[in-house]
Amino acid sequence: MHEHVFVLTPDVQQNTDDWDEDERVADAIEKLSALKAAGYDTIVDPTVIGLGRYIPRIEKLAAQVDLNIIVATGVYTYDSAPNYFRFRGPIPGILDADPMTDLFVRDITKGIPGTGVRAAFLKCAIDEHGLTPDVERIMRSVARAHRQTGAPITIHTHPGTQRGLDVHQVFTSEGVDPTRVVLGHSGDSNDADHLASLADHGYFLGMDRFGIDSGGSFEDRVGIVATLSARGYADRMVLAHDAACYIDWIAPQLLSFNPNWHYLHIENDVLPALRQRGVTDEQIDQMLIANPRRYFETVGAY
Repeated sequence: MHEHVFVLTPDVQQNTDDWDEDERVADAIEKLSALKAAGYDTIVDPTVIGLGRYIPRIEKLAAQVDLNIIVATGVYTYDSAPNYFRFRGPIPGILDADPMTDLFVRDITKGIPGTGVRAAFLKCAIDEHGLTPDVERIMRSVARAHRQTGAPITIHTHPGTQRGLDVHQVFTSEGVDPTRVVLGHSGDSNDADHLASLADHGYFLGMDRFGIDSGGSFEDRVGIVATLSARGYADRMVLAHDAACYIDWIAPQLLSFNPNWHYLHIENDVLPALRQRGVTDEQIDQMLIANPRRYFETVGAY
């Protein structure tokens, strides 16, 4: 429910010799095909503006892989919006509408320019920086696009600073139903009471960084899912790695510190560990099949 194909910095990429288009696409096809062979049919890719989204490339490789790739619209930042949006509104008395909302709605209802693809969900972020003016602006634009289209939302959060509470404050003030929202990276926390309180509001908890062992141990990430499952919250969790076929944000030498950060870690390592801790196959199917289906199939009354 939270996997990237590529995470890129386009203006840097276009001025270095690190990128080989054919090599990277072929590598992505191989990795995605291996995931399909392991029994998985779909990945949900929240790559948006700020993460290097380029859908024509995704279309090209998707044509060669028997795997559904669900793409998003939105803006990803921890503090400031891209300069493109800075003086394009809203400016009282001059530009009343926010172009972000219109952009998001267009991607969902009409399609992403230059492609035959429509976005199926919305993505934004709030991190330990908290509610900066631009982060709040993006969150409210996402919420308004959600209300116009009914498309669900995934939001990057920082559970260590309990940013899910900020999400709840902003989104509920905009009329967003928490059952339409995944709070990303919830599995970074071991505070079961805090996570349960968010799930009690209706949010899905994104237990979606399996393999990033430098940011939370394997035992802790498995343990919090098992704990919440035992407390009856398997119907509020979704699983993922937040992995990518290629990410240019991290030097290749550093990736070796997280050798399990790949698409097959859940299948090969996480699910057996969850079963050993008492998580049932029915609960696993809930997290991998039923919850994603419910997230996308529920249509808001907007």
